[in-house]
Amino acid sequence: MSATKLNCDVVVIGGGATGVGILRDAAMRGFSTMLVERVDLGQGTTGRYHGLLHSGGRYVVSDPHSATECAEENAILTRIHPDAVETTGGLFVALEGDDEEYPERFVKGAAETGVPTSEISIREALRREPRLNPRSTRAFEVLDGTVDGWRMVWGAADNAVEHGGRVLTYHRVTDIEVTDGHVTGVVCYSEKTGESVHIECQFVVNAAGPWAGHIAAMAGEHDVHVVPGRGIMIAMNHRLVNSVINRCVYPADGDIIVPVHTVSIIGTTDVKATDPDHLDIEQNEVQKMFDAGEALLPGFRDARALHVWAGARPLLQDKRVSADDTRHMSRNMSVVKHDVQGLITVAGGKLTTYRLMASRVVDAICEELGEVRECHTADEPVATGHTYVVTHRFAEVEQMKKSHHGNPDPDPIICECELVTKSMITELLEKQPTATFDDLRRQLRIGMGPCQGGFCASRTAGIAHEQGHWSAAQSTELLRLFMKNRWGGLYPILHGAQAREAALDEWIYKGTLDLEDLPVTELPLGSELASATRFPAEGGQA
Repeated sequence: MSATKLNCDVVVIGGGATGVGILRDAAMRGFSTMLVERVDLGQGTTGRYHGLLHSGGRYVVSDPHSATECAEENAILTRIHPDAVETTGGLFVALEGDDEEYPERFVKGAAETGVPTSEISIREALRREPRLNPRSTRAFEVLDGTVDGWRMVWGAADNAVEHGGRVLTYHRVTDIEVTDGHVTGVVCYSEKTGESVHIECQFVVNAAGPWAGHIAAMAGEHDVHVVPGRGIMIAMNHRLVNSVINRCVYPADGDIIVPVHTVSIIGTTDVKATDPDHLDIEQNEVQKMFDAGEALLPGFRDARALHVWAGARPLLQDKRVSADDTRHMSRNMSVVKHDVQGLITVAGGKLTTYRLMASRVVDAICEELGEVRECHTADEPVATGHTYVVTHRFAEVEQMKKSHHGNPDPDPIICECELVTKSMITELLEKQPTATFDDLRRQLRIGMGPCQGGFCASRTAGIAHEQGHWSAAQSTELLRLFMKNRWGGLYPILHGAQAREAALDEWIYKGTLDLEDLPVTELPLGSELASATRFPAEGGQA
């Protein structure tokens, strides 16, 4: 097996929001920095959440320190990531039968933590959100927003590269080298080339989320106990609300509904998982989500459930609560220095505070070096322009169509649900020639609308083959795995219109296209075979 040798100051392990944020911060401070990720960016916890940009309101009673951090970072991320953030606003709503004392604790906590909030009348709340339960007793407005985690991560990654950082996706860490008590290098296996990659470095930042304990053990540190807190989320087929709706209670299951792109997402449960690579969807949890949604929005159960998925929160074991009680473990971020010099582990926190976590990690590196290098990630924008709006692609597509004046369309829409055009697909494939089907989904939202890939997936496979990126046999196999992945997030919620849609898709692919009986083809290295088997209910923000 061939080997590639590289060197840098800092290696970041983990391509979620926190890892990419560290890459960007370190590169901006002048460190030679590389990020390695075993699959694609944002494929772990970052891509498996409900899309909320926290105002801090959720934590004003349960975790005041986190509430303040969220409030401050909410404003920063809205400013530096406008293309990924929708400023929806949010409401905290108390219902009949809820703890009558909690709203007063909420108001007091918000004032003490600096989380902006004000009470509005139920009449005003219903005017803003007509589907809201009319038996609500109190309502408070907050500055919640929604965020496209993948757009945020890729924007930060591209910005890091502009500052000299380097991103190595599909590079699985196999060893961390330690000499005389100090890290000296990281060894990876390139899933796409089959090469061994050896990176000499001074520092290793373990930002592997729920997998951080496994990574730390490679360096001989066996005391990193990360508890994966499994939570399920369900995307509904419409924006049932246009602002984030929170139940004004101590954090519980199914107490938040978030409008993200063209869907609404309800979440989430919180149960200890044994293996973050295998996250089950329990039927009783699905029903719990539907019940909770019905309480907040009467008629919620009549809406069409589009997709269900699970994510794992990377929580450091909290000795104050039971080892199985992930709901009440602290969400505070932790930056851990180890006995092995040059090794730093970061865990906890939230996507909303990813930039702040990154800042603290790079501060720790500077402290260990005895240097002062100021952080500027809050000052330099990742993107410019206005914040995201749900109709962001309509204007572009309409303008393009008008320019054709009735002539044949050179750039047809491939995914009607998400308004993805052929040029979007071809341009991404030119930029990333080895992109997999799931890479296209995460970056373009292919297959994330009502048909769940039923119509656009085969078109996309044809385009990739036409452009010479995949052979016909590879296109077929990748299509088969992609649809298997999509269907995995449908089976636990099949009901009504969604069951009929799934049946139609199955007839198309198993009947008309006979996809299941076509010869099995050996996939190229780095295909999404791993992700299709690793996450049986893979979804991520729809």
